[in-house]
Amino acid sequence: MAFIFTSPAFAPNGPIPAKYTCEGADVSPPLEWSGAPGTTKTFALIVDDPDAPDPAAPKMVYVHWVLFNIPVEVSSLAENAAKTGLPSGAKHGCNDWKRAAWGGPCPPIGRHRYYFKLYALDTDLKGLTNPTKQELEKAIQGHVVGTAELVGTYQKIRK
Repeated sequence: MAFIFTSPAFAPNGPIPAKYTCEGADVSPPLEWSGAPGTTKTFALIVDDPDAPDPAAPKMVYVHWVLFNIPVEVSSLAENAAKTGLPSGAKHGCNDWKRAAWGGPCPPIGRHRYYFKLYALDTDLKGLTNPTKQELEKAIQGHVVGTAELVGTYQKIRK
């Protein structure tokens, strides 16, 4: 069975609705997954934008959300889970706004791609307090038993 990652809010490679961005309510989108490897113990999630600040001349990858220790029994995150409550045991890391939260798309120019990367891990991560993307990536090395990815796009409606 394939490890699949989707959102009922947007199609793969499709536009992310404004509701989930700085131009809307800026709530985290609903996410769903299935087919994780049998050795999975927890999941980690990183959402980032490799097109910052300008897709025509990207200079950095901007991190929008970092989550880890999502229990294996969980196969979805509800809309606005970042604010209304993560599953028991799941923890936020630090995004590039220096917050332990969802920070929705807010590109300064052009249409950006947003990568939602879900990692199936063979362990429960211990000793991490509000890790950055880089710290989480280091912690999961050697523990990734599967990955699934969902890409959405967004371009500001208002200038």
